[in-house]
Amino acid sequence: MPKKYILEITVFISGGLVMVYEIIGSRVLAPFIGTSTYIWTSLIGVILGALSLGYWIGGRTADRNPEIKILSLVIFLAGGLVSVTTLIKDVVLSFIAAAQMPLEIRSLIAAAILFAPASVALGFVTPYAVKLKTVSLADSGKTVGSLFAFSTVGSIVGTFAAGFFLIPFVGSVRTLYIISGGLIILGLLLVPFTISRTTIAVIIVFILGIAASEFSVAELRAANGLYDIDTEYSRVRVFQTIDPRNNKPITTLATDPYFTQSAIYLDSDERVLEYSRFYHLASYYKPDLKKALMIGGAGYTFPREFLRTYPASTIDVAEIDPGMTEIAKRFFRLNDDARMKIMHADGRVFLNAEEVNKYDVVFVDACNSLFSVPYQLTTREAVRQIDRVLKPDGVVLFNLVGSSIRGSASQFLQAEYRTYADVFPVVDLYKVNSDFPDERVQNLLIAASKNNAPRSSPVDPETTELLSHRYANPFPLDAASLSDDLAPVEYYNSIALNFYSREHR
Repeated sequence: MPKKYILEITVFISGGLVMVYEIIGSRVLAPFIGTSTYIWTSLIGVILGALSLGYWIGGRTADRNPEIKILSLVIFLAGGLVSVTTLIKDVVLSFIAAAQMPLEIRSLIAAAILFAPASVALGFVTPYAVKLKTVSLADSGKTVGSLFAFSTVGSIVGTFAAGFFLIPFVGSVRTLYIISGGLIILGLLLVPFTISRTTIAVIIVFILGIAASEFSVAELRAANGLYDIDTEYSRVRVFQTIDPRNNKPITTLATDPYFTQSAIYLDSDERVLEYSRFYHLASYYKPDLKKALMIGGAGYTFPREFLRTYPASTIDVAEIDPGMTEIAKRFFRLNDDARMKIMHADGRVFLNAEEVNKYDVVFVDACNSLFSVPYQLTTREAVRQIDRVLKPDGVVLFNLVGSSIRGSASQFLQAEYRTYADVFPVVDLYKVNSDFPDERVQNLLIAASKNNAPRSSPVDPETTELLSHRYANPFPLDAASLSDDLAPVEYYNSIALNFYSREHR
């Protein structure tokens, strides 16, 4: 390493790795405690707090003992602490996920245990480097500004590298290997160590962390056919299991620990997940449907079913994540079809740009996880865009997960139902599981139609059975409708998640 710029390079690399570490954190936590704003809030808050502590310790230590070998040792130890994260993450997160605590507390504890220690060590680097670089008080301002600029530029590079390359092409867990290995190598390059208990311990933990993670992946793949895949937008787990209703093998897709987003039988196209059959209410509200839009593809199980069921119709799918489409092709028998057009775009952005009166039906099935719904698809402005792209007698069917009809966990339903009622003249609510009590967190479906004319009775038993799930009782509508300016969807869903967690202990 060039001695003239050794400290600039050091703060640049450490600044970049801090940001990669922070961004990867959400992917590490996702399979155990989900994905939501609360996870990001906890990670950012804890890591900023840890960095601040590191700045303070680094500054005080530099004043007392400014030696480059100390900086080298701290960076080396930071690599070891990241290796500890790699080694213990699954065990720690399993215990935290099982704890009877609100999501906010669980996410804070997880972030503090797994990500704070290494962040303190990384915070140590820049103020200590400033002291080593400062020759006299006359140039102290220039030195501080220069090194913090290098650190910030490193953070920018690390942010882009994590989001654009490391997560989608390397994966979250293997990126942890890169962070820890990079810090260990950086520490050794600054001042080559002699063999000591500390260096041996760090290297052993580094090797054990990689070995344990790779062994776990291999074991899960052998036992359950599990594939752990990082896309640009999600950490996706695809695995094989057994449908408890009939003991038939299925392939499932999940992005959080709370529910399965998509599932197919290994040997047939028979429907696995109950909620998707309620999308066929579209033919009751709009009997002559020809053109449909689905927002959210996931495993593309319903778009494929739609094409089989309505051979004279076409469907457009707006799926934000190209990686999810590739997963569907690889594991869920998605094939190219002239009647299905796939657009990789945010659902709201797609709606904003789409032409007026284009679709007979819009299916909305977009969620980051059971308790994390993209707020921009829930607001009054979004619903107006759906209304705009629908034909004069069109219908929208919104899959609403993670809410109850009554009680403390019902606020998201109340707000979303009122939001649709602000725009559409007809809004109906359906319970996927009609036997569930109203106070239970469950899968619901909102059907909103632009046509308020009387409808004829259905002639087929399937539609008749679906209509029997329509919720006919009045229910509270105390929450205000949602808007782009104020949509506390994450807050409502956190209440529902805490309630759900208590229900399922």
